[in-house]
Amino acid sequence: MRRTLCVSLALVVCLGAAARLAAEEADGWLNLLPGGELAKYWNTKGNWKIDSEGVVALSPREGEKGWSRWDAYLWLGDKQYDNFEFQFDYMCEKGSNSGFYFHVGDKNSPVATGVEVQIYDSGSKPEGAKLTDHDSGGIIPGLPPTKNAAKPAGEWNHFHITVKDNVLNVKLNGEVVNEVDMSKHGQLSQRPATGFIGFQDHALPLKLRNLKIRSL
Repeated sequence: MRRTLCVSLALVVCLGAAARLAAEEADGWLNLLPGGELAKYWNTKGNWKIDSEGVVALSPREGEKGWSRWDAYLWLGDKQYDNFEFQFDYMCEKGSNSGFYFHVGDKNSPVATGVEVQIYDSGSKPEGAKLTDHDSGGIIPGLPPTKNAAKPAGEWNHFHITVKDNVLNVKLNGEVVNEVDMSKHGQLSQRPATGFIGFQDHALPLKLRNLKIRSL
């Protein structure tokens, strides 16, 4: 009886997840890790691996350092995006550092030709500590998050990033932490209005899951 109940509960969970995915697809969302597969939409020479639970883990290899190994970034194919929504979960370890890049004009120069929404272990900072554009939800270059909405290292965080007509809105764990019209903001106005999407390999551990995009 207990085994039958467990099987039934597992079936309900699976059917519920399938129904949710079907509803999201009908609403224009594209699951970027279909069937637990990384290579269908993503390409990289970095050590990004996906497990049976659909979690993508970056585990830097011995000798890998810094963030300027461009081909080690996790790139969303060769399609360029202008207006879009992107959602994902991330988990940091102590001191983790990465970034979500978009409107990248040149994959060999993402820092200079794109915009970055920072991913950082900000949840471990003391309450009231000064925030910079290198804290989670910060926009590089130039805009710190308005609040520290990040959870501590070892916990899952959720980003919902929207770009529409050059207006960037960043939600972290359900809270708006940044919003800017990039066409009217200093260095951001000099960046392309369309481009590639990717995640930074900073040679530090990071986990991602539930990656999805919707063109607007």
